Amino acid sequence: MQLKHKIVALGILPLALAIAVICALVISLNRQLGDQQAQLIQSSILASRQAELKNYVALAQSLIAPLYDDGKGDEHARAQVLQLLQKLSFGADGYFFVYDRDGRNLMHSRQSELVGQDLWDMKDPHGLAVIQALLKTAQSGGGFQRYAWNKPSTGEITDKLSYVVTLDRWGWILGTGIYQEDVERFTQQARDEVARGIHQTMLEIALVALVAVWLVFAGGMTLNFSEQRLADRKLRHLTRRIISLQEEERTRIARELHDGISQLLVSIKFKFELATHVLEKQQYDKGLNLLKDATERMGEAIGEVRSLSHDLRSSLLDSLGLPAAIGHLAAEFEQRTGLQVSCSVDAFEGRLSDAVAVSLFRIVQEGLANIERHARARNVSIMLRSDDTSIRLTMVDDGTGFDIAEVTRRQAGIGLRNIRERVEQFGGRLELTSVPGRSELDVLLPARQPGG
Repeated sequence: MQLKHKIVALGILPLALAIAVICALVISLNRQLGDQQAQLIQSSILASRQAELKNYVALAQSLIAPLYDDGKGDEHARAQVLQLLQKLSFGADGYFFVYDRDGRNLMHSRQSELVGQDLWDMKDPHGLAVIQALLKTAQSGGGFQRYAWNKPSTGEITDKLSYVVTLDRWGWILGTGIYQEDVERFTQQARDEVARGIHQTMLEIALVALVAVWLVFAGGMTLNFSEQRLADRKLRHLTRRIISLQEEERTRIARELHDGISQLLVSIKFKFELATHVLEKQQYDKGLNLLKDATERMGEAIGEVRSLSHDLRSSLLDSLGLPAAIGHLAAEFEQRTGLQVSCSVDAFEGRLSDAVAVSLFRIVQEGLANIERHARARNVSIMLRSDDTSIRLTMVDDGTGFDIAEVTRRQAGIGLRNIRERVEQFGGRLELTSVPGRSELDVLLPARQPGG
């Protein structure tokens, strides 16, 4: 295969792979959105049904209240109550039912064959003892119960949601329910709409992919040898730029980090809103205090943003160099945590490449973060030494230690993984030793970035 054809293939294959990944992500995200939409619809319908059932039962209770509350409770009053409930209905399959504490059906307006039967041991297709579950729910203060029941209008077993309460003086439970097959129908409609959307999206992506592949192929076939050499040079330059791009990405992320102060900003918002209401009522002293409190919290938010930005990219590293940046980092760590930190750093006089300096700063930053989170140490030592060709960083703490083999096997510890990746990037060496009372991290890097 000619070189031009190889270049075209190398252009088309990653594009096809990227399109495949995008398609997989689109399908996955659309399915997640579909499930969320279906769950939202289901939850909304369920909440509406629950409120509806409560209202129906409350209406029934208000209708029978004169007979139930008169204190007689004789057979005639009970018969009148059952007659009233027998006549109540809503829709084709909306009715009331009454059972006594022994599970005997006293009234069922749609299935009269059940009246008078002992249904205590009756179970639905899922194995649920329905009447026992209804009695338990009612006796616990009233509430909702799901089960499967024969739907009168269709004669089929259908999921049902009922709301039951007790009529304590008579030893009855009163309830009503709504069949749930339409909930599944609505949620299935939502899923079908998502499936149609995925299908349409896939067709559009396929069309775009075909156009893109054709353009790549046409453009690749027009490349000449000089353009290939230019592409190779750009690729090498891109490889050297990876480290700097990573730092630029961290700087971009630093501008977008808001979640860490979101609660504080919400609190400030509430303070200002409360101050607005208070000032509208001409309570000026109270409003002024609220504004002062909100201003103080705003200062805290600004401080947190500055702290986040400093953690992501130390300005001292750019202005004063690596020794001063590490010294400042150690001093801040000592002040914040109360640990004793000794720091011994050589002056490098500009011999380090920027990429190596940034990596060493990040390694110290990750190491101190691990010590703070896990080590329970009291003393920390940082030493940085260099010669003409290499630079060595050693960090020691007197904490509890950790099992290096276990951490490596489970690939746990994001901080250690980041440190290892930075060292491997420059072809350096990383050694870890840890026993209770002493943990040591030893890093050896070349003083200059390869190819720099």
